Amino acid sequence: MPTPHPTLKLIFDALAFAAEKHRDQRRKNAEAFPYINHPIAVAHVLIHDGGISDPVAICAALLHDTLEDTATTGEEIEHRFGPAIGRVVREVTDDKNLSKPERKRLQVAQSSGLSGSAKLVKLADKICNLRDMADAPPVGWPLARRQEYFDWAKAVVDGLRGVNPRLEAAFDQAYGRRPV
Repeated sequence: MPTPHPTLKLIFDALAFAAEKHRDQRRKNAEAFPYINHPIAVAHVLIHDGGISDPVAICAALLHDTLEDTATTGEEIEHRFGPAIGRVVREVTDDKNLSKPERKRLQVAQSSGLSGSAKLVKLADKICNLRDMADAPPVGWPLARRQEYFDWAKAVVDGLRGVNPRLEAAFDQAYGRRPV
């Protein structure tokens, strides 16, 4: 039996790892979609909308919420997937010790200084979040809160511009669905 391509193996290892870590989590929409659908969607946006084939960015997309939303550590990610993927995952992870307003402020302030791979992941994540917000918003989020989210996401993405025109166009299209 032939050995699988190392890049393919790495991507599927990241997918399996993320699926295990997020196994008991659900999205906040009315249908309570399995959480793992979100990291898969972020990787899908990178590949299909952005034309990205970089395994570091794709793996980081699959793993991007593991540090923030599970008991996973940065050391665990780095040990399992290497320092390059570990760095990108850390770059896109909010510090949960900070207040939510401060985390949101820092995402805007720090977006332009992210590495290229982290910018790609962050941009794909915001695209997915806006699409989800338009199609299946979190339960109990009134119109004003959804509008505020769209505007905040745009402020983050403004600092990411210049990294991938195709993803930026996809973001602009998603932003065009801002609820009114």
